[in-house]
Amino acid sequence: MDATEVTVGQFKKFLKSSGYKPKKPIDWNEVYKYSPTDKHPMIYVSWFDATAYAKWVGKRLPTEKEWEFSARGGLVDKIFTWGDDEAVAREHANYSDTGGEDKSDRQTAPVGSLKPNGYGLYDMSGNVWEWCQDWYDGGRDIRVLRGGSWANGTNRQHVPYRFFNTLNNRYFNSGFRCVSGLN
Repeated sequence: MDATEVTVGQFKKFLKSSGYKPKKPIDWNEVYKYSPTDKHPMIYVSWFDATAYAKWVGKRLPTEKEWEFSARGGLVDKIFTWGDDEAVAREHANYSDTGGEDKSDRQTAPVGSLKPNGYGLYDMSGNVWEWCQDWYDGGRDIRVLRGGSWANGTNRQHVPYRFFNTLNNRYFNSGFRCVSGLN
């Protein structure tokens, strides 16, 4: 599992080097509104965009099972990636409802800027929802996202929480990370 989410800078390099053409052009003004630098996570990517990037770097998207195992960081039966203590959430996750303490709950944070989990993985909770390989409903049109985002409260940062999106949709709070290995 990659230690961080794919950044804006990494994704721009992919687009420039690979010749990949997204089904719908990326609106960089929208990306920069919530992920303002090359060190922030790439957002507004469809499942197809994320999969194309992963293939380009010789990796793939994680399965839901791999994602959850990695997110737990060695902890067993804990609510969050850092344990059960919600009082330390801001040290580990960029999420909404921070009570005005900082501006990070209005946009993504640079990847790796908060504390990692027990496996040294950053932002497994918060920052952006992360695409997984798995189908959400057993069908063939909706994929799983995990991890919660900067626009969600702590109730969406729970490790087992699942979300979904259709394959071609892009959102301001969705990105991805890759994992090594074959499908």
